[in-house]
Amino acid sequence: MSPRREILATDDPTVLTDAAGSLSDRGQFEGEAAFEVGIRPKHLADFVGQQQLREKLQIILEAARRRGQPVDHVLFAGPPGLGKTTLAGILACEMGAGLRITSGPALVRSGDVAAILTDLQPGDVLFIDEIHRMGRAVEELLYPAMEDFQLDIVLGRGPTARSIRLDLPKFTLVGATTRTGLITGPLRDRFGIVARLELYSDGELEMIVHRTGELFGVELTPGGASEIARRSRGTPRLAIRLLRRVRDFVEVRGSGVITEEAAREGLTVFGVDGLGLDGIDRHILEVLCVRFSGRPVGLSTLAVSVGEEPETVEDVYEPFLLQAGLIMRTPRGRVAAPNAYEHLGLPIPAQSLSFLAASDPDQSALASSRASRGSGAVQDVLFASGADGEACTEDS
Repeated sequence: MSPRREILATDDPTVLTDAAGSLSDRGQFEGEAAFEVGIRPKHLADFVGQQQLREKLQIILEAARRRGQPVDHVLFAGPPGLGKTTLAGILACEMGAGLRITSGPALVRSGDVAAILTDLQPGDVLFIDEIHRMGRAVEELLYPAMEDFQLDIVLGRGPTARSIRLDLPKFTLVGATTRTGLITGPLRDRFGIVARLELYSDGELEMIVHRTGELFGVELTPGGASEIARRSRGTPRLAIRLLRRVRDFVEVRGSGVITEEAAREGLTVFGVDGLGLDGIDRHILEVLCVRFSGRPVGLSTLAVSVGEEPETVEDVYEPFLLQAGLIMRTPRGRVAAPNAYEHLGLPIPAQSLSFLAASDPDQSALASSRASRGSGAVQDVLFASGADGEACTEDS
């Protein structure tokens, strides 16, 4: 098999890297992209977290190696930043195959995917990020390529048009998506393995932070790594990003060593609180808790209130707020949970208690308990002045 190469979806399609991730003479990465490629693990044994998924991949990789065949097509699903692209590179590296990376939005015409497929070498791994955003024509072209390793091409137009079928080398298609429900059934059924990546534990994130700190060449104490991991929202990409910012902080204002105190102070400077919430996250909670006094708020109204697009609120900010138990989605809209009031240090308004009692008795009991032991009784006056109109009730 030919030496492994990676072709990355950058602005320069001629960029190549070898198996070690070093740059070739045909192009160069811009800072962050190049560094991210360098710190990604190359082998499954070095990948941290996702224990059950790693065990499954170990089995299918060993079976494929024994048969001398490519790995079956794989679909990775889950929130962004959990390692879907990294796992695609690991599959290629473990099989000694080439890796070609592209994305669903980049595949606009049938000719785009046809050019990529016909250029593949036997055993290559084709990674399509955000695969749910491919066009229907491109998706249908993939069906025979995935099943029979053949490509149907139509030559000409009108009555003189004719179809020819080209044989393709056997390859592995690895798809990644953050929206599993948007993938059509026929495409999903053609993947031999469909795996969902879960959020990481704090312990796993600590291991990732320590490993990345060693690659950065920065001195990191266990307490510093733990503080960064705790605020990383279960996401390795965010943990590495926070580590970069704390490294900058200790180099400029500290001793160069990331201690627990330095990590806490640095993350506070960059607006990341104890739960890992940033400014927009807290703004969303403040809108729900203060401006609308605990009443249900529709997605569109919430997005306008925080100055973001509805899709951004729903896809980027809302998932973690839901998982952290800070907001709830109801048929009437988004509602702040008792944990949100406690995190912001605010009392729970009476009308929020009434709504929770009608929609979720468990949350209502929790809210009543916290309201009774809070500083003072439930106060409505604080919130009445902050409400600017009725909350929307659509559930987008």
